[in-house]
Amino acid sequence: MADNSSSCIFCKIARGEIPASLVAETDTALAMMDIQPVNPGHVLVIPKSHAAYLADVDAKIGCDIFQLAMRVAAGLRNSEVRCEGVNFYLADGKVAGQEVFHVHLHVIPRFEGDGFGLRYSPKYGEHPAREELAKIAGSIKGAMVKGGS
Repeated sequence: MADNSSSCIFCKIARGEIPASLVAETDTALAMMDIQPVNPGHVLVIPKSHAAYLADVDAKIGCDIFQLAMRVAAGLRNSEVRCEGVNFYLADGKVAGQEVFHVHLHVIPRFEGDGFGLRYSPKYGEHPAREELAKIAGSIKGAMVKGGS
């Protein structure tokens, strides 16, 4: 995998080369305002080190990102930002909607009538047979990286 950190916009922000409105920072992660927010208060939490995809993120750094996002969510709920709920969203790969290829976890404040939401496939209401779920679970379990449970 090529290291694209020299041209990556989020790496440039993490290095202080490009300005950003920072919310919080740890040794391994930072939280900043999204410049194209879904709602006011939309924050991105990123690893400081370059990682294009979730599989590229060290497990400890992944924990740090999520913990920082939890702190941001609590801050949103206690701030002046209109926030009746919070969504976390992470797109991993182009077909998942990833546009910037540096892992980033969206922390999105939500409120009644904000117009944001997920669209489901036409088959969403169908319940697969337990055997099919067990088969898929076994396939995923067998393919998981060691260290998981």
